[in-house]
Amino acid sequence: MSKPTLVIMAAGMGSRFGGIKQIEPVGPNGEIIIDYSIYDAIRAGFGKVVFIIRRQIEEAFREKVGRGIEKRIDTEYVFQELSALPSGFSVPAGREKPWGTGHAILMCKDAVKTPFCVINADDFYGAGSYKAMCASLASAKDEKGVYSFYLAGYVLKNTLSDHGHVARGICAMNKDGYLEEIHERTKIQKFGSVVKFEEGENNWIEVSAEATVSMNMWGLTPGLFNELERLFPVFLKEKGAALKSEFFIPEIVGQLLNAGKARVKVLSTGEKWFGVTYKEDKPLFEKAIREQIRQNVYPERLWN
Repeated sequence: MSKPTLVIMAAGMGSRFGGIKQIEPVGPNGEIIIDYSIYDAIRAGFGKVVFIIRRQIEEAFREKVGRGIEKRIDTEYVFQELSALPSGFSVPAGREKPWGTGHAILMCKDAVKTPFCVINADDFYGAGSYKAMCASLASAKDEKGVYSFYLAGYVLKNTLSDHGHVARGICAMNKDGYLEEIHERTKIQKFGSVVKFEEGENNWIEVSAEATVSMNMWGLTPGLFNELERLFPVFLKEKGAALKSEFFIPEIVGQLLNAGKARVKVLSTGEKWFGVTYKEDKPLFEKAIREQIRQNVYPERLWN
């Protein structure tokens, strides 16, 4: 049986962080977040990495990331560009924002042939999440027209930044641990001891800090590509004219759930998220990595 593939979404330019945050060093020997992600993925049993990037960062990305990774695991690159649209559609005047995670994953159709895990390039998910995901994907099989998907579920309070808002998919599950609903919230923020998300202009709604959320670590099967090809034109017709609208994977999976075309097992994890959404997050992340090295989770020189 083929090993699962790891798909890394690295097309964002890091506007809030102020640079190409995917290639900012966080480890003691210049390691970046992606190094730790791929290190964990290789240990867990993944067999291939596919990077989704934008062409304007290709040279810097390959130089900083790709050259080293290519020596350790089968590696491929795909490009997410605004102009990559179905026949009959064009980019609206003034559109600069990428089309979202669903569009990014659609770009991987020709590069991914096995069950696959999708992650963000600028998020640290924890070694346990990769082990659970790889083990689940190794036996993933779509049955009777129903896709078998997985989702790493995190506790919301373990995934927040102290320095601004974050985007998370808020989940509802049944008693057996299968996803019932998921809603992407693009602005979730701490207000003292309270957590709220913004819905509409300055309309902040409180949410439980113990809520299960998605960090966009999905376990998916290649059958999803057919659904993305079907649903993306529908999205473009309905919302494509809005300059900031996005084709989100959580909303797509929600549509498939509602239609009875997918089952999503939530792999609950107690792992704590670390990321560099904002510049102020970086020192905390560096401290967390040093602590994990002290606990022998990682060697001090990752690629020794």
